[in-house]
Amino acid sequence: MSYMKKLTLLCVLVAFASLLGNAQKVFVTKYKSDADVVVYITKYKSDADLIVYETTYKSDAKSCSGIWYFTEYKSEADVKIWYTQYKSEANWVIWKTDYKSEAGWRKK
Repeated sequence: MSYMKKLTLLCVLVAFASLLGNAQKVFVTKYKSDADVVVYITKYKSDADLIVYETTYKSDAKSCSGIWYFTEYKSEADVKIWYTQYKSEANWVIWKTDYKSEAGWRKK
């Protein structure tokens, strides 16, 4: 399955799940095999596919918007991610921001 098909499918699943739970919740797995998406954090905004803002409020999170709410429980998550140290291994390259207004997809 191509990258864009995976991305589209994941966004549809997350959008559906967010309608049920009213927020996009992200869980960080310890194992790559448990993850829906493999994520690499870049130091450079220009390298990112997605700019992520981490919120402490469930109500701020929006599906496929880059505004993520992290949950401690795998069963509560809409998306399970695993962080990699290698950009070539990632499905998504993200850059973290301190500003909610910057969050969102950069490349399509």
